[in-house]
Amino acid sequence: MAYILIVDDDHTLTTMLTEQMQSVGHDADAVHNLTDGVSAVNTSPYDVVLLDVQLPDGNGLEYLDQFKKAPSSPEIIIITGHGEADGAEKAVISGAWSYIEKPHVIRELSLHLTRALQFRKEKMKVNEVPVSLKRERIIGNSIQLKKCLDQVARAAASDVSVLVTGATGTGKELFARAIHENSRRADNNFVVVDCAALPETLIEATLFGHVKGAFTGADRARDGLVKHADGGTLFLDEVGELPLTIQKTFLRLLQEHEYRPVGSPKSLYSNFRLVAATNRNLEECVRHGTFREDLLFRLQAFIIELPPLRERLDDIEELAIHFITSLCKRHGLETKGVSPDFIQALMNHDWPGNVRELHQAIEQVFTSAFLGPTCFAIHLPEQLRIKQARADFDQEKDTREFPSSLPTWRKYKEMCERSYIEKLKALAEGNVSKACRISSISRTRLYQLINKYEINFDDIQNDS
Repeated sequence: MAYILIVDDDHTLTTMLTEQMQSVGHDADAVHNLTDGVSAVNTSPYDVVLLDVQLPDGNGLEYLDQFKKAPSSPEIIIITGHGEADGAEKAVISGAWSYIEKPHVIRELSLHLTRALQFRKEKMKVNEVPVSLKRERIIGNSIQLKKCLDQVARAAASDVSVLVTGATGTGKELFARAIHENSRRADNNFVVVDCAALPETLIEATLFGHVKGAFTGADRARDGLVKHADGGTLFLDEVGELPLTIQKTFLRLLQEHEYRPVGSPKSLYSNFRLVAATNRNLEECVRHGTFREDLLFRLQAFIIELPPLRERLDDIEELAIHFITSLCKRHGLETKGVSPDFIQALMNHDWPGNVRELHQAIEQVFTSAFLGPTCFAIHLPEQLRIKQARADFDQEKDTREFPSSLPTWRKYKEMCERSYIEKLKALAEGNVSKACRISSISRTRLYQLINKYEINFDDIQNDS
């Protein structure tokens, strides 16, 4: 038996659904607006919530996170009379169990509900993800980073293929190593395949090895990278750079885990676990014909998306101190202090090169002839100091808009983000796909910002 809440303003439908739930032994309650729904899940231990989208006091998708954060953490099944692809995607990203159109809800609900309850039962039995992870060189404790570390822990608990995505310099290889080092394969090899540097003419020999005399210069047998990864992890770095001709070779390897060294009549087997990384949008590459769709399916069983450094500003000070401490040890120096203007200058930079760029900037500090016991902003590279000077000027100008007090940097950043998304919404006429094209923001990130600032793209009015 399960405890179910129905949130829908169609009284006839809620009556039918309530009777349907009760006929199979479940307890069911119905409310007809979001306010009552949120109140209900916060006071009663519901297992499942059937949530409508268009309700008198708002959009159900915008409140999905509030329902999920209720004390009983119910599973959410979205029911809507106006299904659309963007709404379905948003529901999945926000953590809904499934998305059903109302004309089919009576017929389809039983199966969705059965599966959701089975999942919920098994989820309750699963041990919590270990809090302590081996996370060498992954520095920071921001909310964004902790979410990624939680995903690392979940990925490490299984042998599923993992795709780590993120811009250059976000630490994709560090996260791949963390998955390996926290898995049952940690005592075996972590083998890196640099896909961008693989010579097309030597791909098979590099991956699979060769026997003596297989080709000119093969004066002795040599094992390939796949052999070295047996029992461990095979890491495909920058997998989006693979030429199409090589992608087919990889697909066969991932499907069969069998390979044949060049010149050998015998096939060998390698029990490797696959982790791949890319800074490209592979779905876009598939659309453009530069990446195989079947290979992408093999790679993305579990996806970890690393945020750029500009979205985890809370980690910058900790990262800077870590790099400074490491460099002091390397150069045999006493640990140096940091001044507030040094950290503020780092916070004002947008870090297009991410953590790697930050590390390089700190390294440049140690080349300064005037570096003493404390790191000041004056020691930073010139382009960062220029950015700091401009930020100081703009902030002084902006104080006229805030005569009583100046907001914190985070608050000011959120104000700018909200303003941008609101303007983007108007320019895109409420169309999510168009907004992504205009802004170059990924659909996933845009939905995160929409949820964060409770901006409803579905109800925009085009005043033009």
